[in-house]
Amino acid sequence: MANKTNNITTIKIFKQTKIRLDRLKEHERETYEQVLRKILYILNLSKKNPERALRIFNKLDRAIKRKQKEHTEVYQDEKEEDEESETEKKEDGKE
Repeated sequence: MANKTNNITTIKIFKQTKIRLDRLKEHERETYEQVLRKILYILNLSKKNPERALRIFNKLDRAIKRKQKEHTEVYQDEKEEDEESETEKKEDGKE
């Protein structure tokens, strides 16, 4: 059996490309390998069956937007809690 590490390579990409790949992740633990395979699958499928590729792309797009919305909501909640805590600290210091 071949050693797994023999089948792995490293590629250099620009930081902007990495950021774009990060945005295509459906979940936080998804690997770049998985993201790239997904992109290549949709690209190859678009040549054979454009309608199906579009459906998969739209499903992926909705999943990514849902993830981003959840992340934004969590961030907003934490920001509001931090602001409330700071306000309480200021009010406690005035008394």
